[in-house]
Amino acid sequence: MKQNNMLAMILAGGRGSRLHELTNKVAKPAVSYGGKYRIIDFPLSNCANSGIDVVGVLTQYESILLNSYVAAGGRWGLDARDSGVFVLPPREKADSDLDVYRGTADAISQNIDFIDKYDPEHVLILSGDHIYKMDYSKMLAYHNSCKADATIAVIEVPMREASRFGIMNTDEEGRIVEFEEKPAQPKSNLASMGIYIFNWKLLRKMLLADMKDSDSNHDFGKDIIPSLLNDDKRLYAYKYKGYWKDVGTIDSLWEANMDLLDSDNALDLGDSQWKIYTEDTTTLPHIIGPDAVIKNAYITQGCMIDGEVRNSVLFTGAKVGAGAKIIDSVLMPDAVVEEGAVVTRALVADRIRIGKDAIVGSADSENIELVAKRVKGAE
Repeated sequence: MKQNNMLAMILAGGRGSRLHELTNKVAKPAVSYGGKYRIIDFPLSNCANSGIDVVGVLTQYESILLNSYVAAGGRWGLDARDSGVFVLPPREKADSDLDVYRGTADAISQNIDFIDKYDPEHVLILSGDHIYKMDYSKMLAYHNSCKADATIAVIEVPMREASRFGIMNTDEEGRIVEFEEKPAQPKSNLASMGIYIFNWKLLRKMLLADMKDSDSNHDFGKDIIPSLLNDDKRLYAYKYKGYWKDVGTIDSLWEANMDLLDSDNALDLGDSQWKIYTEDTTTLPHIIGPDAVIKNAYITQGCMIDGEVRNSVLFTGAKVGAGAKIIDSVLMPDAVVEEGAVVTRALVADRIRIGKDAIVGSADSENIELVAKRVKGAE
């Protein structure tokens, strides 16, 4: 393996319940984003760009589409000899009717045998539902320079929002002295990004002990990290500066898409030096009708626009009929807005049709409206 014998494990089994109907039949990491991507493309592309050859993707709920998608490791250049993306669903348990992971640490514990096959020096643990670009090789270099037992990536968040996150309190050298899970009175604004590098031999030992602990939540944040701190292990915070978005709600998914409308957006999906790889779909170019009006829009291939689009993002195959208006909204793949309909501050799910002259959403609404069922229009 290229990066100092480090493999990656992506936790992609979350239910994603706060995305409501978007995750009824599709795992959260497989949800569409940015016109033509899926959320899982980001950690996988980061691994490929960082020189990590072996990636295990731990799936769970509504994972059929996600499993088939990530199994095509060639999309990310992870299909060469001795490399690949491996789908790792939960194992059957004798004491349970459900094949589910009990927590984030349990997900890794159930796959110790997979990791042991590669005998890595380090294991990189990632969340599969965040949008960002990161060079994990730089984080590993920091980990080694600190002679750390574990390194946790953190990002500075506004102090008023810190209570929503797991917060790392550090000393002057960046060593973590305390971890607080969603503290009511946070002492710092260093929020955990759910990205960890562990020395594998130590983590393996911790996981085996955790499996036998009936009082454990089998979770990294609640159990493994506090245990390491209690044992006075060397934990360091790696400060990340760049775009990072947890798209766990409809509003945050909408915001992440709308961020793309800024030509100077920090994510920069057009960066040829750090490409985000995805499925190569064969579609026609987008078609803009002679009477269409488009202002500040992010439009993907295959779109057909005859109406008005303002400050909005249109995914592959979206269609906007004559006289229709799309304002401050996101149309996901193959969404159709018929003639005369008006869509404002909304996120329209895949393949949803909004009928003629229908009105969806409002400029005055506090939250973004999710449209996940067909909207009938004028007959």
